[in-house]
Amino acid sequence: MEVLVASSAEEVCELLTQDHRRQLLAGGTDFMVEVNYRHRSPSSVIAIDRVPELRNWRHDGDSVLIGSCVTYREIERGPLATLVPALAQAARTVGSPQIRNAGTIGGNIGTASPAGDMIPVLSALGATISLRSSEGKREVSLEDLIIGVKKTSLRESEFIESIRVPVLEGPQEFLKVGSRSAMVISVTSLAFITYPKTQSVGIGLGAVNPTPTRARRAEEFIHDYLDWEKMAVDPSVLVRFKELVSDASSPIDDHRSVASYRRHSVGVLAQRALTRVFSEGEFNV
Repeated sequence: MEVLVASSAEEVCELLTQDHRRQLLAGGTDFMVEVNYRHRSPSSVIAIDRVPELRNWRHDGDSVLIGSCVTYREIERGPLATLVPALAQAARTVGSPQIRNAGTIGGNIGTASPAGDMIPVLSALGATISLRSSEGKREVSLEDLIIGVKKTSLRESEFIESIRVPVLEGPQEFLKVGSRSAMVISVTSLAFITYPKTQSVGIGLGAVNPTPTRARRAEEFIHDYLDWEKMAVDPSVLVRFKELVSDASSPIDDHRSVASYRRHSVGVLAQRALTRVFSEGEFNV
């Protein structure tokens, strides 16, 4: 196997232009599993984990730009965790410390697994993904990038350069159901993001649909039943809210769970996240 080590984003572009079949390698936490099980046999690999532009992040006013090779370890603690708490919560649930030291946010997106723990958070935040090739850059939404199970709309010789997410003042939650309490792939997951300025919420679903999904009907429904001054929710609407979130899912039966449990549990997660942020009690219409 040919292994090439890129030192800049420009060099990544050049190497992919020479041969678009070359496999990009950062943390390798998903890719190497497939190689070891002989599901993939790449003839050429480009190591991108030493590219400074991809390894760094910066706070730009009301948003954060995160390089695609920023690791879960960097996201789960420190300044970045303070700026985007739900992303940090999700990062802490990924694998073991060794996996979190190696695995990257760009890899989680590029793998395009429905169970990717970054996916529901980025969806609920309305993240913008910056893609790059020798022909230039373009920006897409997460929903436009991930188009199926382990399928993306990346063009030939194009790679994920960075991810931009807003910095918000309101509470954020990430919740996950797995077969055990740690080091487990999601059976279901959910991100709940508050937008205080618009007095709205974003709800991203994980592991229950083939592509990134927002529970739009549930977001619209709950809007009229939230008291943003008291941070309270009308308790009479919780069951209907849970049902609407469940209805936004189209899960499957597999070796980790059955569809009926996934549909039920993602609704439970939504109700739990909602009541963690907005207390049940007296509500003024």
